[in-house]
Amino acid sequence: MYKVEPLSYEYSDLEPYIDTRTVGIHYNNHYMGYLKKLNTLLEQQNYDFKYPLNELPNHIDEFPLEARGDILYNVGGVLNHELYFKNISPNRNTKPKGKLKEAIDRKYGSFENFKKEFIRNANLVVGSGYTFLVVNQNELQIINTSNQETPYTYNMIPIMTIDLWEHAYYLEYQNNKAQYINNFFEIIDFDVVNSLYENALQ
Repeated sequence: MYKVEPLSYEYSDLEPYIDTRTVGIHYNNHYMGYLKKLNTLLEQQNYDFKYPLNELPNHIDEFPLEARGDILYNVGGVLNHELYFKNISPNRNTKPKGKLKEAIDRKYGSFENFKKEFIRNANLVVGSGYTFLVVNQNELQIINTSNQETPYTYNMIPIMTIDLWEHAYYLEYQNNKAQYINNFFEIIDFDVVNSLYENALQ
């Protein structure tokens, strides 16, 4: 079975940007729900859990056609939530550095330009979905996905994401999604993103 990815912080540690209740519900009900459903679906297929979870989307054709949609949806639900909870933290004074900083400056001109472009894309998401910073053939790219699509399906490696489903922000921000998106940059842990970027290049 695929195992729970524990949080590295307390539910209250993201205050005032994300409230304690939202983090608790989001992690325990939504993330854990996707993980439980995924493991159940895979056990029903007598799957032996031989692939790392992020490789499973590229092996979806090993499952019966009628099972693939539900499996992919829940794989995305797990992977997307794990990245989201990993790339936010109370470690708030971090910045891109090293290879990631160089890549951001090369692609977007500056960190501020990158931030504006990420926020612009996030505000374009209609309904439920995510905005990702991905590595696509060693190049940075900002993409939007719907529902629980994972960039791994497209052979892209996600290194940063914001969850734009209403359950991620509605208790705190109600319909002010734009404020949630802006505040997201107050809690991104770029130490994590830096590390994920360097791993993606290997």
